[in-house]
Amino acid sequence: MHRVELPEAVIARVTARRGRRHAFPALDPRRTALVVIDMQNAFLQAGSPGEVAPARDIVPAINRLAVAVRHAGGRVAWVSMTVDPGTPGAGWPVFFGEIFPAELAGRYIQALAPDAEGHRLWPALQAEPGDLRARKTRFSAFLPGACDLPEQLARHGLDTVIIAGTLTNVCCESSARDAMMRGYRVIMASDANATRSDEDHLASLIAVYQTFGDVRTTAELEGLLARPGAAA
Repeated sequence: MHRVELPEAVIARVTARRGRRHAFPALDPRRTALVVIDMQNAFLQAGSPGEVAPARDIVPAINRLAVAVRHAGGRVAWVSMTVDPGTPGAGWPVFFGEIFPAELAGRYIQALAPDAEGHRLWPALQAEPGDLRARKTRFSAFLPGACDLPEQLARHGLDTVIIAGTLTNVCCESSARDAMMRGYRVIMASDANATRSDEDHLASLIAVYQTFGDVRTTAELEGLLARPGAAA
């Protein structure tokens, strides 16, 4: 598991600036969504092109949060990275054409096709029929035109998002930043996100905590969801 404790110096600086440790001391569960990013076979399966081994360790925490959010009256949304293999690089030529080498880009495109095994949700995750599902075509689930998740959240009156999934410092952080800029209250679940190193993981948590929202553990979030409106 990643190191999830924020540095005390960062906590002290943020607390001094805003007058409290946490941006959101309380939650309204009925307006809260757990947004699970890219927990797909392409990122969790051993040997897959995008394998993030620590992401397998956060599955129990995500399942716990899903149960807590549903029980409290919120919604769970499963977001899947999706690439059309018939148009390699179309609309995303810099990333798949220049940032990634051609061979690796090809493997990603193939694994994340809508009908590919890699596109499917990791089987140990406990999704339910009433949960929301969304596909995104860019890192962020809140980038206009890249995903219909914001429209789905709006239909259910949801304005607070708990971000979980992988990779902490890529799609999860990108989603957190864009969500805040679109007016959502954003909380990163520190032990329900994963990436390839402790350093990258912690850097993203610090960035979100300082500017874009809040950071809480799974246990803290379970407590807030069980006590709606109670500050903690």
